[in-house]
Amino acid sequence: MPALLVDGPTDAALTVCLAHGAGAPMDSPFMSFFATGLAAAGYRVVRFEFPYMAASRRDGRRRPPDRPDGLARCWQSVIAGFDAGRLIIGGKSLGGRIASRIADAAGVRGFVGLGYPFHPPGRPERPRLDGLATLRTPALIVQGTRDPFGDRREVSGYALSPAVSVHWLADGDHGFQPRAGSGRSLQQNLDEALAVVLRFLGNTHLMPVAGR
Repeated sequence: MPALLVDGPTDAALTVCLAHGAGAPMDSPFMSFFATGLAAAGYRVVRFEFPYMAASRRDGRRRPPDRPDGLARCWQSVIAGFDAGRLIIGGKSLGGRIASRIADAAGVRGFVGLGYPFHPPGRPERPRLDGLATLRTPALIVQGTRDPFGDRREVSGYALSPAVSVHWLADGDHGFQPRAGSGRSLQQNLDEALAVVLRFLGNTHLMPVAGR
């Protein structure tokens, strides 16, 4: 069982469990922004690290991610102790991708992806939709319009499940950073992303879609 980093009230109506991306830990500035923002809004937020990242934290050696099956097992071990009916899972890039794989089987209330890795950078012909085409869990993906892992033009051609909605951040890259001349700032995109996630979590109709 990975160590957990918990923010927000223990009696919150919903718990949001977030996993990190491939290259940054659970307490990166990106992850901390969303965790503290959601906690301030009254949600309980749980963060954890996959085994490879936890090992890197211990000895300072950078490692590649564990195999997908191992990442999925880690996710399952983390959420086993939570009430699935009051649980939202997701996270940054890799963490969100693996969460989307287990969401339906776990019976969680919803899924949130922050910068989804729809394909390897520069390889749109190799889509990594995992379960997004058939997902039944209500889902929100927040994506930068120029994300090299899936920009707006590329993703518009994918056959995503009706349960999946995508919100686009103007000129954002994989970390939601816009270009200097775009007229946008990183803080604006982060604030917009948080507001969209909060709206999704506060939706009283956040219920399983037909057929689930």
